[in-house]
Amino acid sequence: MTTKYTPDHEWINIEDHLTAVVGITPHAQEALGDVVFVELPEVGRSYAKGEVAGVVESVKAAADLYMPIDGEVVEVNAALKDDPARVNRDPLGQGWFIRMKVADMAQFDALMDAPAYDALLKTL
Repeated sequence: MTTKYTPDHEWINIEDHLTAVVGITPHAQEALGDVVFVELPEVGRSYAKGEVAGVVESVKAAADLYMPIDGEVVEVNAALKDDPARVNRDPLGQGWFIRMKVADMAQFDALMDAPAYDALLKTL
């Protein structure tokens, strides 16, 4: 499994040939604080890279979830509706947001790897 990161603090894991899982990074989760609501996109809808595909609300603020690459939403984490705090407990695991069909692997390849994302965090 290969994980990449966006400057907007989303992570994306390629699960198999063209399926990926997307969520927010621990940094984003910590900055938001206790997550109280997650608005997820509609299954079957296609999004362009950078397009807003959802919203995360916390006791401190609200933040948009941006699509890290072009693709179609094939599944959402419905468990977040009843338990949005999963994002706080396990942002890189059970706190995932969407599963998507990847439209352009070149966009994925252009995202940051873990060392590049760690370097970005040091500049914040």
